[in-house]
Amino acid sequence: MSLLDDTVNKFKTHRAVIGVLGLGYAGLPIAFGFAEAGFKVVGFDIDLVKVEALNQGHSYIRHLPAPLLKSLLDQGTFRASSTFSELANCDAAIICVPTPLDDRRTPDLTSVVKTSECIAKYLHRGQLVVLESTTYPGTTDEVVLPILSGSSLKVGEDFFLAYSPEREDPGNRDFNVKNTPKLIGGVTPSSQTVACAAYKEVVARVVPVSSARVAEASKLLENIFRCVNIAMINELKVVFEHMGINVWEVIEAAATKPFGFIPFSPGPGLGGHCIPIDPFYLSWKSGQSGVIARLVELAGVINSEMPEHVVTKLVEGLSVRGKPLKGSNILLLGVAYKRDIEDVRESPALAIINLLNAGGATVNYHDPHVPILRSRHLPTEMLSVELTASNISSADVVLIVTDHRQVDYRLVLQHAKLVIDTRNATATYRSSEGSVIYA
Repeated sequence: MSLLDDTVNKFKTHRAVIGVLGLGYAGLPIAFGFAEAGFKVVGFDIDLVKVEALNQGHSYIRHLPAPLLKSLLDQGTFRASSTFSELANCDAAIICVPTPLDDRRTPDLTSVVKTSECIAKYLHRGQLVVLESTTYPGTTDEVVLPILSGSSLKVGEDFFLAYSPEREDPGNRDFNVKNTPKLIGGVTPSSQTVACAAYKEVVARVVPVSSARVAEASKLLENIFRCVNIAMINELKVVFEHMGINVWEVIEAAATKPFGFIPFSPGPGLGGHCIPIDPFYLSWKSGQSGVIARLVELAGVINSEMPEHVVTKLVEGLSVRGKPLKGSNILLLGVAYKRDIEDVRESPALAIINLLNAGGATVNYHDPHVPILRSRHLPTEMLSVELTASNISSADVVLIVTDHRQVDYRLVLQHAKLVIDTRNATATYRSSEGSVIYA
């Protein structure tokens, strides 16, 4: 039996051992997916706190509950590790590490490079390596492959390399790893074959594409589509505001058209790992080719400026009431980047908090899903306060950043001096426009 056939057979018979590198919102779901399918999975992470928590049965991601984790631990199909030499015993190494932007808004592939270098140390015949991290077209070919090719092994013959973008949507109750179609782009035809064989055992539908670059570009298109449309509606929100037009009513009216229109909602900015970052990944890469992605880059800029717009509206609201921002007490409602989840990655709340602090305000927050707010973007951690009549009434402004369903907005309107609503969260309960400002 050839190495290719033997490797494919390992995945089809679930004898393959799966290594997942990076146990965050992308890595942990795919690790659980393979483990639930009956594969033995080792999840790798440099964060010892995460590793210990997982091995003790504590899940830090809400939609991956502790009972499921404990079941996988008991069955012996999943365990976490910080000992990367165990990659030598893994038949697949799936890379799910962060790909942020640096201070100049250029791609920071440090984690991808370091992870690839780690895999290269233990790369062996028949091993499948898959990059799932969101990145620019060419990363798998131009960054990962040269690192892995530093050994005597040849891609497509001795080991297999592919790109398969994660498509996680935290808080989505309808779609998950199993029923979300999986794009697969192999660096070689044999790599494509092996990667498809592996993922077919976990997901309902595998979608092969002609190359890793196509898969990488497809992931960017998915997210830039949302980014550009959100930027458009954010800009129109500001335009309509100056015309005295309620953007939310406009969206609702336009959405009655049964064709040719998809409604998008404005907000205080974008969050999550992908949508705020992907436009700059593509614009950087296109710039390397001498092409300027003007619309894509502008959309990223518009969305990144929305926190400043929100703070400007807040300052204006205070000014009308004869109060400066400095010394004011601000209560933020919601710090997660979207409704009903605990994920604060790149949340616009982080930029808003920093802007308010810089203006001399005292900032507190309430978020039923985020009891402790920690972020590399904040100087210190913060604790969520209770949403009580006293805490609401003692704030000079209540700023709604995330429209969690669990929040009692009627209570907020009853006791708040001023509400800045960036999500139209209070529309159902509002009886008077006097104390509510859209932002």
